[in-house]
Amino acid sequence: MRLLIVEDEDDLRASLTEGLRMSHYAVDETADGEEALYLLTTEKYDLLLLDLNLPKVDGFTVLKQIRETNSELKILILSAKSNTLDKVHGLDLGANDYLTKPFDFIELEARIRNLLRRNFTQEKNQLTFRGLTLNISEGTVFVGDESLELTRKEFSILRYFLLNRDKIISQEELLEHIWDNRVNQFSSSIRVHIASLRKKLHGYLDGEIIGTKVGVGYYLVKEREPSDV
Repeated sequence: MRLLIVEDEDDLRASLTEGLRMSHYAVDETADGEEALYLLTTEKYDLLLLDLNLPKVDGFTVLKQIRETNSELKILILSAKSNTLDKVHGLDLGANDYLTKPFDFIELEARIRNLLRRNFTQEKNQLTFRGLTLNISEGTVFVGDESLELTRKEFSILRYFLLNRDKIISQEELLEHIWDNRVNQFSSSIRVHIASLRKKLHGYLDGEIIGTKVGVGYYLVKEREPSDV
């Protein structure tokens, strides 16, 4: 899942960025509302973490402008403004949730998980498929009782596949949702990570779990079938 943090407090922004990347999210960040609007119109995000007191363009204006063109983006306001009128105004403008500073990081993670789950039919922290269990909140993957060690990127890719198990996922979609804007879009990064994930899963599961539709993308194999190279 790809997030954008808009926060002008440097230490907090850096801390949130590092913490959420550790939790397997792809994260872009900016300190002002003007750049936020640019990123939101040129990149695709699953969730926006938005401060209200921003330079150049304030958070309420960012929220209002984004909601004029994008009704699907999940928006979580992070603000020191704790009075009820500010909360009501933010929610009325289209925010999905409002968290008052200071806050615990574990609460922020829980609210992010809750908002992102609303895009999918899966309502639990555990995603299961063919004997495999992925725990979103704990960042773990098990096959039966055996723990499967994945890199952060491999975990993010597998989580995205499990949340979109009935569709073919293109390389472009993976770039949009799993990688942040530091990635070179012409690199072989996706193929390398997919190959590594396939190899690890194949060692635990009976048959291939990630299939390839040539020229289209990748998909979860619901029953055993010959693997594609």
